[in-house]
Amino acid sequence: MALRRTPFHALASAMGAQMGPVGGGFLNVHSYGDVACEHLNTRANVGLQDLSTMGKIDIKGPEAEALVNYLIVNDAARMAPGQARYASVCTPDGGIMDDLTVFRLGSEHFLIVSGSRNRLKIRDWAMQHASGRRAYVTDITAALAFPTIQGPKSRALLQDLVKDADLTALKRWSFTDGHLNRTRIMISRTGVTGELGFELFVPADEAAGVWNALFHAGGAHCLRPYGVKAMFTLGLEKLYPAHGIDMDESLTPFHVGTDAFIKFDKGDFIGREALLRARDSGVKTAWVGLRLTGGSPAPELTPVMAQGRPIGHITYSDHGYSVGAVLATAHVEREFAVDGAEVSVLGQHASVTRKAFFDPDGLRLRS
Repeated sequence: MALRRTPFHALASAMGAQMGPVGGGFLNVHSYGDVACEHLNTRANVGLQDLSTMGKIDIKGPEAEALVNYLIVNDAARMAPGQARYASVCTPDGGIMDDLTVFRLGSEHFLIVSGSRNRLKIRDWAMQHASGRRAYVTDITAALAFPTIQGPKSRALLQDLVKDADLTALKRWSFTDGHLNRTRIMISRTGVTGELGFELFVPADEAAGVWNALFHAGGAHCLRPYGVKAMFTLGLEKLYPAHGIDMDESLTPFHVGTDAFIKFDKGDFIGREALLRARDSGVKTAWVGLRLTGGSPAPELTPVMAQGRPIGHITYSDHGYSVGAVLATAHVEREFAVDGAEVSVLGQHASVTRKAFFDPDGLRLRS
């Protein structure tokens, strides 16, 4: 079966995009030929990535809130229209099916944005649990292009083009509407780079005009496109866990440090009892960052060693271009999940960190 293309496929290809599968039946940009430059330009100026392959699941109806609240570990009832929340969707035994973002569009209307590779799984899961409820689930992935604009100059670039929305007043984890190149779009102050940034929801049939307007105005702000590989290296520096790499259905939010987003006091939700047991009994491993001394990234599943024995394994390793070091993430035994703990990887020294390698206090996000 041929892989699907996003609305930006031809435009990105004309800019030298190197394409490949990204999950969910889609083809998208892996890089534009120089991951380091894409990464560093996003940190220094502004970058654009096509995230249109991510699942967009529309949920509306009188029981939409009840359905979303049952699906996610966070609390949808506490969200006001215009707010977004990070949340996990868990199996009945507490395993993470996906980590995603929930947007509240209205009193009876939500939008769930899932990972690309989990789009169909989350769509079907939501539809299954909507049965018997007055809530209606629609996969609108193909209807919406989804570019993300990230970096310290992202607000200046967008504000040059969007005159009917105050992006300075837009707080993180909130969204608003505006017009760009006469196209009405939704603008969300969210992203996975650790930078000031905005995600745009654009009607697919008007996507080309928005892309061209952004790049026409972007020259003054050093706008450069980036792909999935740079997205992962940017996220690695911030210690953002990624589903399918750092977590899956065999692990709970307690294993990857996202348990703070579980709201046990909201009432019943899928996986609640299993997660309560995990909270009360504790889990044996923790997800951590590693700063490696070797010059090359470590392969996935490489053992992490301490005291002459394996105490965990690598989940992802790559260059931290902003910090000038080779970095990794790993699951290790909890007694070694301490800042500064010394371990080894492939016979070379490594040190454990529990804070982000880059901008650990998150000051750039609050710019």
